[in-house]
Formats: sequence, C-alpha cells, structure tokens
Amino acid sequence: MQVGFSVQVTRRVSQGIAAALVAVLLSGCATNIMDGIWGDDTPAASAAGTAGTAVAPDMASAQETAAVAKLYNEALAELNSNSLKSAMKQFGEVERQYPYSSYATQAILMQAYIGYRLGKWDDAVNAANRYITLHPGGKDVGYAYYLVAVCNYDQIGNTRHDQSSTLKALAALEEVSQRFPGTAYAQDAAAKVLVARDHLAGKEMEVGRYYYRQGAYLAGINRFKKVVTDFRNTSQTPEALYRLTEGYMALGVVSEAQTAAAVLGTNYPQSEWYRDAYQLVSNDGLSPEANKESWISKAFDAVNPL
Repeated sequence: MQVGFSVQVTRRVSQGIAAALVAVLLSGCATNIMDGIWGDDTPAASAAGTAGTAVAPDMASAQETAAVAKLYNEALAELNSNSLKSAMKQFGEVERQYPYSSYATQAILMQAYIGYRLGKWDDAVNAANRYITLHPGGKDVGYAYYLVAVCNYDQIGNTRHDQSSTLKALAALEEVSQRFPGTAYAQDAAAKVLVARDHLAGKEMEVGRYYYRQGAYLAGINRFKKVVTDFRNTSQTPEALYRLTEGYMALGVVSEAQTAAAVLGTNYPQSEWYRDAYQLVSNDGLSPEANKESWISKAFDAVNPL
C-alpha cells in the first residue's frame, strides 16, 4: 500500500485530505480484504490445492478477518458521510476488538486524523503518537509525525498570546523536515516553519515596542536584537533594524544606530523602515554607515541556516 496522502496547509481544505486518506486506506484494506488469506502463495491455499488429506484452511481466522474488515469499512462509511464522532467511535472499536490486526494499525491513524478534523488537538496528537510508538517503522509514520506538527501549528494564536504552541509547532515541523526530506510532508512543514518563526519574531517585536514606550530602551534593544540574530529571515526584520536605529539614537550610541540604518538600507532598500531610519540619522547631520565590527554587521554576514 503506497503512501498517497494529500498534504494541505489549512483546515479549510481538510475535506481534500480526508478523501486522499480514505482512498489510501481503502486501496490497501477495504478492496483486498482477503489478500494474504486465499492468495496462491499462502500456506492455506497451498494446502487446499494438495491431496484430500491436506490440512484445511483456518476458517475461524478467515471469519475474524471478515468481521474486522466489516467493522472497519463501517467506520469508513461513517467518515465518508461526515459523521465524524461516530466514525471515531467505530475506529476505536476496531482497535479495541482486534488490536493485533492490520486494520487496528490504520484505525489508530484514522482516529488521529478525525481528532484533527474535530479540533480535538490532544486526542489527535495522542493517537498519532500512539501510532509512532507502536509502529515506528510503519509506512505511514511520516503522516503521523506530520499530523502532530499541524495540530500544534493550527493552535498558533496571534502574537499577543502565549507562544508555547508556536514553539511546539516549530519543533515538530522541523522534525518532519529532517526525518522525511523530499516528501510532501517535509515540503509543507518547511512552509509552515517560516510562518511559525514569523510569529515568534512578532512576539519579540511586540515586547520590544512595549519596552520602548516605557522608556526602557536597553531592554527593547535586546528584544529587537533577538529578532535580527535568531529570526533574520522573517517579515519582522526590517522594522527590527529600524527600532535598533531608534533605540541606539535615543541612548546616544550613534555608531550602532548608523550601522543598523546602513544594514537596513543594504538589505531592504525599498522598505519604508529604511526611509524612516535614514531620516532619523540624518536629523543629526549623520548618514547610515556600517561598522564592520558591529554585532549587527556580523549578524548579516553570518550564514543563516534557513
């Protein structure tokens, strides 16, 4: 059974994921439920094809397989009809009643996916982690890791809220990118990493601006410095450089203010923040001029892994 999940960026298109996920699972389970039992290469089939004294097939095993397949397909039908809670319950029964069947393996993953669809993040993450723990080499383990990541990602709020979910999402998304390079999961995770980093940078900007309003310029500078050093490739960086120009000018550290303005002009010449920084420095009869020994210059000269 080949992995063929359709990775999406937002919950708005989760119906597409459902269709792809169900198609994958059906292709390997629902349509070939007797494969491996009655196939020509099975011991039972070989025995059935020999003389009349041969050992008969294990009919009880065949009946159990049919029973779990029936239960599993009923759960799929509930999912297809968008009866998510009922489908969740049915897949749970598959896992409970037939814990050692291949259907139980897929049922765990389906419970994780439905938990995501229902917005029950903890349930989804718990089920996905259960799949990872029980089947670390499973063919769908990449999807399980991805689902953990997007559950945390979808909980990212605006920058005024606690960023613990953002940090969890960032760690999980980066793990997906590292573990499953070249996959659709890794590609989508990489795009989401950029958004998560931007959120974290936005939080630092918010706190830094608050400190400036209180006149605590040094504390604010430390926040904007973090944006420049840790979150350079985000949309927050141009403003962070302007705020550094502003803060250093207020403290009378003119060389650093000139450097921040110069680095801003070099990297974001069309930015409104550069025009403001240039004006701010020019008001004192100065001009943007980078000091190569400044931490600001070194931060932009360093190789950024992202």
